[in-house]
Amino acid sequence: MALFDMPLDSLRDYRPQLSEPEDLMPFWDETLSRARTASSPILSIEPVENGLTLIRTWDVTFAGHDGSPVRAWYNRPAGVEAELPVVVEYLGYGGGRGEPLERLAFAGAGYGHLVMDTRGQGSSWGAGGHTADPAGSGPAAPGVMTRGITSPHTAYLTRLFTDAARAVDAARALPGADGRVAVTGNSQGGGLALGAAGLVPDVDALLTNVPFLTHMRRAVEITDADPYQEIVRYLAVHRGLEEQTFRTLSYVDALHLGRRATAPAMFSVALRDVICPPSTVFAAYNLYGSATDTDPEREIVVYPYNNHEGGGPAQQRRQLDWLRGRL
Repeated sequence: MALFDMPLDSLRDYRPQLSEPEDLMPFWDETLSRARTASSPILSIEPVENGLTLIRTWDVTFAGHDGSPVRAWYNRPAGVEAELPVVVEYLGYGGGRGEPLERLAFAGAGYGHLVMDTRGQGSSWGAGGHTADPAGSGPAAPGVMTRGITSPHTAYLTRLFTDAARAVDAARALPGADGRVAVTGNSQGGGLALGAAGLVPDVDALLTNVPFLTHMRRAVEITDADPYQEIVRYLAVHRGLEEQTFRTLSYVDALHLGRRATAPAMFSVALRDVICPPSTVFAAYNLYGSATDTDPEREIVVYPYNNHEGGGPAQQRRQLDWLRGRL
């Protein structure tokens, strides 16, 4: 893909006009309070055999949106009795937690590692998911972007971001956890990590790669790629629901939520990425923490010749080096 978005110099200064709803944080305070009141974070935790000798794994179920069960894998380096910081990882669009041996880098680097399953997904790639989405939905385009889109109270993405915040609560309650938490993910997982850092602003570090779910209205305007095209297809049929749709999305836009974050952050962006356009990533980066009284430490790694794969293993190595200085 050729370069299609703004020049890099313009991206570094891009701070769009915001469309935050006035009741953004009251809405989220009430949503998270209801979820936390519904249940304690951990519903169950059981050791499982993973076929490995250097990593131990537990099958975790924690309480997500409105207390509904969400599955996760918890990995730790075997033979380590000390309490450890935990890295919470969120997954890309359509994927599920798969098998516990699929993601070993963070546990191999000496951290606890909680991999959150994605409710109602897990059937597009990887080894599958194990968490249903028990909530209903009105008419929606195929995929999850427009499920329940008529209101933030019914939106699928509200449930997903709530799960992401509750995963942080669960990470702090895990056996062998020392209370420090970093959040991370690629694409959808990067957007969820960014949102979780804003919804639980005392997390200790954020690692977000080519994040999805940021500056969503602009993304719909400038890319023909899925998943944002799900919104286009929905509005092509529901022609009178444009403003209502984008108002709902404004409550679950990681650009808005990330403005409430205070954790040190490492972003990455790929300049040929048509799935998560560079301007949507830079908008989130440039405005990160701007709704707080702090100026959080942050940096962004730019991959000029890459599409949505971003930096791949090279970026993961950068993350491990960066994280070592902060946890």
